[in-house]
Amino acid sequence: MKLIQTLFVLTFFMLSTQNGWAQKPVLTDEEEVTETVTKEIDQVFQSSDFVKRKEKKYAHVKGTMVVDISVVQNGKVSSFFKVDSDIKNIDFINFMSDYILQHKFNFKLQKQQRYKIRYTVTF
Repeated sequence: MKLIQTLFVLTFFMLSTQNGWAQKPVLTDEEEVTETVTKEIDQVFQSSDFVKRKEKKYAHVKGTMVVDISVVQNGKVSSFFKVDSDIKNIDFINFMSDYILQHKFNFKLQKQQRYKIRYTVTF
């Protein structure tokens, strides 16, 4: 019985990885990475969770921010750097930084690869 369960688990694992259920695409082109990051960050800032949190504490904050977002091999955000901003609320800038640093993109990069993307957002 134990052998049958083990075989079932192994078969399921092999089928799931072959169909791509557990795999993210590996992006190799810089323009493709920039486009995908921009699209995903746009979605993050329009998500109900982000909008709800922003409106709860920072409803009065309006303006534009230019930031550099660095992405590493496994799709994680490794850094968030404010380049320019007419938003002066430090608490909001820290909230933005923390929120983005927790994001994990739906792609991977090649080994030892990292990209820095300049992103502009207006609230």
